[in-house]
Amino acid sequence: MTAITPRCTVARYLALRLAELGITHLFGVPGNHLGPFLTTLRAEGDIQWVGTPTEGGAGQAADAYARVHGVGAAAVTYSVGAFNLLNACGGAYVERVPLVAVNASPPYEQWQNYRAIGMLTSHMSPRAESNLDVYRQVTAAAEVISNPGLAPGQIDAALTACLSERRPVYLEVMEDLWDQPCPEPGEPVLCRERPFGPRDQPMLDRAVDAIMTLIEEHPGPDGGPRPVVWAGEEIDRFRLGGQLTDLVQATGVPFCTTVGAKAVVDEDLSQFHGVYNGRASHPDVHRIFKEWATCRIGLGAWSTSKNLGGDQYIGDDWVMAANGGVSVGTSYFPDVQLARLLPALQDALTDRYGSGAFDADYYAEAHTHHGAPAGRPAGLEQHRASLRTGTAPPSRKAERLTYDGLFDRINGFLAGQTRQSWTVVSDAAFSLIGSMNLSLPAGAFLSQISWLSIGWSVGAATGAALAPERGNARPMVFVGDGAFQETCQEISTHTRLGLRSVVFVIDNGHFYGIEQMLVHPSYYSGPGSAAPDRTDSSDSSDSTDRTDRTDSADGRDGPDFYNVLHPWHYDRLAAVFAGEGSPASGVSIAHTTELDDLLARLTDPADPVNTGPLLVRVRLHRRDYPRAMAYKVPKP
Repeated sequence: MTAITPRCTVARYLALRLAELGITHLFGVPGNHLGPFLTTLRAEGDIQWVGTPTEGGAGQAADAYARVHGVGAAAVTYSVGAFNLLNACGGAYVERVPLVAVNASPPYEQWQNYRAIGMLTSHMSPRAESNLDVYRQVTAAAEVISNPGLAPGQIDAALTACLSERRPVYLEVMEDLWDQPCPEPGEPVLCRERPFGPRDQPMLDRAVDAIMTLIEEHPGPDGGPRPVVWAGEEIDRFRLGGQLTDLVQATGVPFCTTVGAKAVVDEDLSQFHGVYNGRASHPDVHRIFKEWATCRIGLGAWSTSKNLGGDQYIGDDWVMAANGGVSVGTSYFPDVQLARLLPALQDALTDRYGSGAFDADYYAEAHTHHGAPAGRPAGLEQHRASLRTGTAPPSRKAERLTYDGLFDRINGFLAGQTRQSWTVVSDAAFSLIGSMNLSLPAGAFLSQISWLSIGWSVGAATGAALAPERGNARPMVFVGDGAFQETCQEISTHTRLGLRSVVFVIDNGHFYGIEQMLVHPSYYSGPGSAAPDRTDSSDSSDSTDRTDRTDSADGRDGPDFYNVLHPWHYDRLAAVFAGEGSPASGVSIAHTTELDDLLARLTDPADPVNTGPLLVRVRLHRRDYPRAMAYKVPKP
């Protein structure tokens, strides 16, 4: 039996275990139940406490930190804090992000008082297991720690589940246990992968054979194999970027990624063709993925509605290897680990076809045999150049900004930067659609692709900036105005910490654009649609068309009333959050020349906009939308 020594307490035990996982920052909102743990955390000195204005923002920061680092943590106070953190924890559960949620609860004595005489104190519920019950729905393990002798085992079990399942875990600790003695930490907490035994090898072999058969049964017009790989989120979550790179470089097989796995490997790889997002894909990417390729091999990709971009199904010429198994056409092979499938598939492809057998310039091939379709590249390099710089060369003409104009120029700017200068953090909706075709190095893109909690990006930028692996990169955030109104307080954390984030708040006339697109897309085929070229530079009211003063619910031309937001001067919030010794800047832009001038300022270290966070209000017309969404808009 391990001896109990006064040197270790429950608070110190948890602090040591979190530090052992390489966690350098703990995000959260304090409270009296949490105070003793934070005091111990500071005394240990390995982990910095980052107080955030909201528990949701703490969860977003911990989520992004975990995506970069491998595991993150947030700490809150019982009920009022925990229920605010629940949304972020739910997103991490769906997207397989290892996050430790620490919930400090009322002391054991108060719970006993409630049981004896029914007395409730602050934050308590008559249902003693209310917090535990809800967190059980969104965690891989949930523990209530009420006995210091059992605390080490409960903490270790939860952290092991967090690492092994790549999902959040929940630790509820009663306040009067923090200072109670418990055993010192023993063996390190490790990820426990599912064992690979003798019965697993035949299943892996059968899955690989089925994939090879699918490739052969779907030849191209020349009779040769034409697979394309669709790399997905689990390549990132299981840290398999190196294996993916080995596979595509050894075989030459072309690959795309899902939106959620964007930049999982360096997008300068010659085999990379872009992000496949169904009908929202770049036209060149869609053509290679759906027209040139005769079978599609999803590796770690999730078949979500967002990843499939409007498609509701996959065909019998697809492979989908995710969630612990492999489907090949209509066959399914359970218990096949992605980490073993990638090298096995690489060996099978090179053994049968030879090294580099799939290397080709697919665009030049189409041009030679069929003629280059109008507006499409005649070669791979032209395609890759268009991904890096957008569809049109920048002009110094003072044109009104559009979604596409914004991201085309940002792409050109990033192409001229040092590859590790920026981490792009994209919010949901039009921001995500617009940013998915940016050309980025490995690890330089973060998004919440399945849960899609609007405003996620603002808090997430904090975690992305503080993760050791991306600490030298500045966050570049793209967030819609409606999403920003959800989490604008987190700019306070950026300012407090001196983060040099650049937050582009896309103000399309104070309007939930994506909701309008999903409910009544015909609005976008109305008067003034498709990014009209206006040259006015007045304030927020000029970014809505006069027809928008009516509601579409009764058949007229305006937007649905519930999608209209109260207008804010987003750039002026910088002055609200700035303080002595903690600068923040804000600018408002509406034209291409203003954006070009601002991007030039970002390269000047002496410019004041680079001394702290920068809020950029980007004013667009309300009927503008990214070109990738055109498939949803009915013809006028």
